Amino acid sequence: MTSPYIARPELLDADPLAATGRPVGWGVVSTGAIAEKVTADIALLPDATLAAVSSRQADKAAAFAERFGFAASYGDDGTRSGLDALLADPAVEVVYVATPHAQHAAVVRAALTACKSVLVEKPITINAREATELVELARERGVFLMEAVWTRFLPAYQRALQIAASGELGQVHWVNAEVSFPAPADPTARIWAPADGGGALLDLAVYPLLWAWGTIGLPDSVTAVGTLNSEGVDAQNALSLTYGSGAQAQLTTSLLARSPHTALVCGTDGWLRAEGADSVYRPTRLEVAVGDAPVRVEEFELIGSGYVHEIREVVRCVQQGLTESPVMPLEDSLALMRFLDGVRAQLGVVYPND
Repeated sequence: MTSPYIARPELLDADPLAATGRPVGWGVVSTGAIAEKVTADIALLPDATLAAVSSRQADKAAAFAERFGFAASYGDDGTRSGLDALLADPAVEVVYVATPHAQHAAVVRAALTACKSVLVEKPITINAREATELVELARERGVFLMEAVWTRFLPAYQRALQIAASGELGQVHWVNAEVSFPAPADPTARIWAPADGGGALLDLAVYPLLWAWGTIGLPDSVTAVGTLNSEGVDAQNALSLTYGSGAQAQLTTSLLARSPHTALVCGTDGWLRAEGADSVYRPTRLEVAVGDAPVRVEEFELIGSGYVHEIREVVRCVQQGLTESPVMPLEDSLALMRFLDGVRAQLGVVYPND
């Protein structure tokens, strides 16, 4: 099957820190750890401005705003929510949604209804039903919407797609990718909470999937096994993808074990491996071996924490009046959510949003 992911050479050559047009004002919803990392990278772009941040707690929003230099901060004040205040701010053109998974649908729906462009953390929603509703709303309103699968924009990943598509590795028959880390067993933590969409699958599986879908394509079938905790959240899972061509992919995510976070793509003529810490989602080094030739190493610069490239794409799309990204189209987000729904059905994971 042909991969739905197309290599974009322009992402390899362009400087993501070079302005592509007029300034675009950003609003950030949430003040958690991921919001901190992404906000710091937004601030690196000369044509992206930090317009506002919102939180349910006004003091948290104010502290976040002072730390990063936002022009305004909003919290719940008894008359309206911090989110509503942020969406009413005319300086906010793009909203970055960094709330827990289960809140994505409601927050994005409100932003799209307010005609704000949206970058929402992955997964775009809890399930395919919610994702379909948001995509339909974005298209109906003609408003930009993109899921924040940041790895797809990184030069090393784009180069891996290019190598696989070039035929240098021959026909790809096998992909192995994994990502896992031991998460403290805290029942109050988002990553373990059913109400927040916790579990290894929704948090981590997109990363190994990128390497299989990007080099072989969407599978014809998937077999999933996993370990659920007492709350019914998946603590670990293993996915076996099979293709009509005979190709296979083995993908593992876990909140129980520590792993090197690597990806390996093997074809008839050679193999490609993402190397280095966190390389499955933040690759900076590729090893390529073809035939009996020595292993070739290609290295790539990481700018900021690695989110700059996806932020540049959002800014560019908004500046040009696009309603979705050609690199991360909405159909890919829908395909991912349908896939994850199918896997969850096999694992027996059910969320309140379902």
